[in-house]
Amino acid sequence: MEALNRSLFLLINASVQPESVTVALAMLFGEYAIWLVPATLVVCWLRGNDIVRERLIEASASALVALLAAQIIGLTWPHPRPFMIGLGHTLIAHGADSSLPSDHLTFLWTVAFSLAMHPEARRAGWVLALLGLPMAWARIYIGVHFPLDIAGAALVSGISAWLCALTGRWFAAPVVRAAMLAYRPLFGPLIRRGWVSR
Repeated sequence: MEALNRSLFLLINASVQPESVTVALAMLFGEYAIWLVPATLVVCWLRGNDIVRERLIEASASALVALLAAQIIGLTWPHPRPFMIGLGHTLIAHGADSSLPSDHLTFLWTVAFSLAMHPEARRAGWVLALLGLPMAWARIYIGVHFPLDIAGAALVSGISAWLCALTGRWFAAPVVRAAMLAYRPLFGPLIRRGWVSR
């Protein structure tokens, strides 16, 4: 399995002299596209109704659970990143911590899978899930993850989203009700102008 993991990594990883356009795309998806996740949550909160907001709370909780699980996996089963074993080419500076699973993909896909489980937020979920494909390529291309790290992220994300979908009803609605006590007075002028949802 590890031999296949390394072979696939070398097929995807950047060459000695990579094309500047390819590097720019890899940096865009591998480093900066992750900010679309919180941006999506904020926009959906401001434009959605309370049911959608409950799904956002559930997705956020799912992401926290998944990232905690990822940290535990990294501590109990440390796996070196490619540059830690002198494999391939690394295009960015990165901490020498465990590579499995990818935190970027764990965060992105957990939110995506959680949203995709509900009709009210399914479109946003699928868009984020598809964004994970170029992000997965980019994290390998820039040399900070193996393909197995990406598969691990998908597994952790799916399990976390599913577990929170089973339990989300008991905590999401109360959190939204509490948040609305501050949101509606704070955003009152924007709500009255129709710029954000009530």
